[in-house]
Amino acid sequence: QVQLVESGGGLVQPGRSLRLSCVASGNIFNIYTMSWYRQAPGKERELVAEITRGDNTNYADSVKGRFTISRDKRTGYLQMNSLKPEDTAVYYCNADILTAFRRSEYWGEGTQVTVTS
Repeated sequence: QVQLVESGGGLVQPGRSLRLSCVASGNIFNIYTMSWYRQAPGKERELVAEITRGDNTNYADSVKGRFTISRDKRTGYLQMNSLKPEDTAVYYCNADILTAFRRSEYWGEGTQVTVTS
């Protein structure tokens, strides 16, 4: 069974940084695209950043130049710099994973990021 576990969220002041991590575990043959989504209260879940197996990246316009997505084996990272109050949300890891049985998308349970002075 595949699990994605996020960590690194917290409460920070505007302008500060956080680094989120997402560790994938289980009977995994391959991890294709890894992504970070976020959902703020009263809003829909939105794509923040994604990185392919070949390390091609894509970012939401709202985070370009501030956030950096990366990956290493079974771990994905989201480095968040110059945080703003509007970055406050629950951040979710998503990954396209091939196991012995199928290829499917998996989600973590999320980690809260709160940016406030």
